[in-house]
Amino acid sequence: MTKKKKKVYPISSAQPVPRLPETLLHLEEDSARPGGCCLGPSDSAPPPRSTGLLPPAPPASCLDLSWVSLLCPSRMQGAWSPRDQVQSPGRMSALGRSSVILLTYVLAAIELTCLFMQFSVLPYLSRKLGLDSIAFGYLQTTFGVLQLLGGPVFGRFADQRGARAALTLSFLAALALYLLLAAASSPALPGVYLLFASRLPGALMHTLPAAQMVITDLSAPEERPAALGRLGLCFGVGVILGSLLGGTLVSAYGIQCPAILAALATLLGAVLSFTCIPASTKGTKTNTETPPPGGPQASVFDLKAIASLLRLPDVPRIFLVKVASNFPTGLFMVMFSIISMEFFQLEAAQAGYLMSFFGLLQMVTQGLVIGQLSSRFSEEALLRASVLGFIAVGLAMAWMSSVFHFCLLVPGLVFSFCTLNVVTDSMLTKAVSTSDTGAMLGLCASVQPLLRTLGPTVGGFLYRSFGVPIFGHVQVAINVLVLLVLWRKPMPQKKDKVW
Repeated sequence: MTKKKKKVYPISSAQPVPRLPETLLHLEEDSARPGGCCLGPSDSAPPPRSTGLLPPAPPASCLDLSWVSLLCPSRMQGAWSPRDQVQSPGRMSALGRSSVILLTYVLAAIELTCLFMQFSVLPYLSRKLGLDSIAFGYLQTTFGVLQLLGGPVFGRFADQRGARAALTLSFLAALALYLLLAAASSPALPGVYLLFASRLPGALMHTLPAAQMVITDLSAPEERPAALGRLGLCFGVGVILGSLLGGTLVSAYGIQCPAILAALATLLGAVLSFTCIPASTKGTKTNTETPPPGGPQASVFDLKAIASLLRLPDVPRIFLVKVASNFPTGLFMVMFSIISMEFFQLEAAQAGYLMSFFGLLQMVTQGLVIGQLSSRFSEEALLRASVLGFIAVGLAMAWMSSVFHFCLLVPGLVFSFCTLNVVTDSMLTKAVSTSDTGAMLGLCASVQPLLRTLGPTVGGFLYRSFGVPIFGHVQVAINVLVLLVLWRKPMPQKKDKVW
């Protein structure tokens, strides 16, 4: 038998091609409305008629929309903006994008307030339990090492398991820490062992990097420095409110009260994180961590995958600038409690007022100043300005002789410190894919624990050998080298801005 050849009807160039029915052209708009995924028999739009060139349309209730993606490829093929991605069905909770960001700020403020309440209680509790300064240094170093090791792993966990799981885990770890701290205050329990055991959950306490990941995922690249800078308001609230609450509660109700209140607050934070934060903020297109069916599951503890982020283009230079410029300031801040007592001759209350001054300046700088500057200047310009500020502060610190002189240079120190960290965090998250922002922010969060780990040894040696001016000299020397590197090979620009 011979097969019958199908007849082909050529289209004349003069013959006009009939337009598609309006119903089909607006299917995408109809699908955005509730119940608008397909046209049902009760819809007012009539079914499309056959034109002779297209096959007769099937019934509207079973209309195949697979070919409609050709009409709007930019929307149907996943080329969405960050705002569209995070609001895809099944990804965003009942809260909207702006509400999730606002809740993230609130959760960060709660965690930081509890953390500084703990900082205000810890020296008194250590003294009550009979720990000397060396043992207290071991306690602080233990916490710093655990945070240093846990930061990158926690960031990868946040990338793979989502924002909800990361924030909930961080608050549950904080809850365990504060419960152990409250138990260490009890005379009937072995307080010293419980105090050191309370440092162990610190490996998973990374609420601030998790909040940075959420804000990074939900904000457009050009809005990212300002959005990350607003976390400085949360930090300032934590410094001021946590320090005041910690001291007041210890004086009024005993040393155990701040730990119990912090435990209740972190329990509230865990509940809010689990119920209100979306499971993922990455969007459907950028969720690349899902392995193929039957393939091996990606490990949270894959250190090679974490280290590979530091080999991406431009990441090593930015990360090196971040660590190098932060190093002198980190040494000074680690030794600040001793410097305030021995060099400035401040009482405990006066040192607390000075820390509150720090917190207030950080609130203003990160919450207001950086947001305005980032909309007018490029990140490269802001990075150079922060390094120049460090150099000027270092010169002034080398000649500093009183606490009044220090108060005059604190605004420049806070501006440079906040600008450097916000800008480098923003640049590093832009240098990696969206699916790796959590791991990168975890690496960024490990910088301060690294300085807290090395700071007591290096800073103590420099202070005992050369005095306070050495911190200014180190500040100038390191940041001059950083400025030369930035001037010789500028950082990549993601968006053109006014210099």
